[in-house]
Amino acid sequence: MLQVENISFGYRRRRKEVLSNFSLSLEAGRVYGLLGKNGAGKSTLLYLMSGLLTPKQGRVMYRGLDVRRRLPGTLQDMFLVPEEFELPPVSLVSYIELNSKFYPRFSKEDMVKYLHFFEMDMDADLGALSMGQKKKIFMSFALATNTSLLLMDEPTNGLDIPGKSQFRKFLASGMSDEKTIVISTHQVRDIDKVLDHVLIMDNSRVLLDESTADICRKLLFVESDDRELAQTALYALPSLQGNYLMLPNAEDAESEINLELLFGATLAAPEKMAEMFHAKKNGL
Repeated sequence: MLQVENISFGYRRRRKEVLSNFSLSLEAGRVYGLLGKNGAGKSTLLYLMSGLLTPKQGRVMYRGLDVRRRLPGTLQDMFLVPEEFELPPVSLVSYIELNSKFYPRFSKEDMVKYLHFFEMDMDADLGALSMGQKKKIFMSFALATNTSLLLMDEPTNGLDIPGKSQFRKFLASGMSDEKTIVISTHQVRDIDKVLDHVLIMDNSRVLLDESTADICRKLLFVESDDRELAQTALYALPSLQGNYLMLPNAEDAESEINLELLFGATLAAPEKMAEMFHAKKNGL
């Protein structure tokens, strides 16, 4: 669906490029979690994918077309929800009337459905809402556009605890085989149950690019106070019950992915993680 091909990009005030010779490929029908340290270029990458920034070198291709051309057919098929945004002080109905025209597959019925997940309705006055409420409405509009590509930068920032739970249900309800969603976040516990693919980037490299199913086939995530077991762990973090452990999944056991462990392990030992997952791709 989308190919990022050897792009380089830097801001004028920074000597070092944010991204250098960076490549990535996205497939349709997946929910990607894009993880990386502060300054790794996650937000910049989303803006480059959407065509709002132009790379110094390389290109971003969406369905065979360069996004920097900003063609109407491309723009109406993707939507970016930035971390920070402004909504005009108008009624939600007016906002929809003005903006839905740019998205041919926008569905008012879907909009009502998504608002319902957040316990909100169509009679909202955008000028009288909190930032968290505005985010709920903007994300509902984004999903209701029914674009094939939805990019979301820190979508759960500003949401309260019920809102984060509602977000997971909201996202699952809007997913389809034709849609690709990319979520860039540091709040990994807010999204770990809705992802089916994990991307971890650092220093202009993709350190991990794997489905959650493959990750859980290779790795076992447990919490234990067993010291001997901890010594066999690939990576560990302290917990109230002892340690969160990431272990080799030698017996094909089932566990839920722990993105904090996975992220820490990948940054600590990228070569080891690459060897675990890329051996099968290279026929080793």
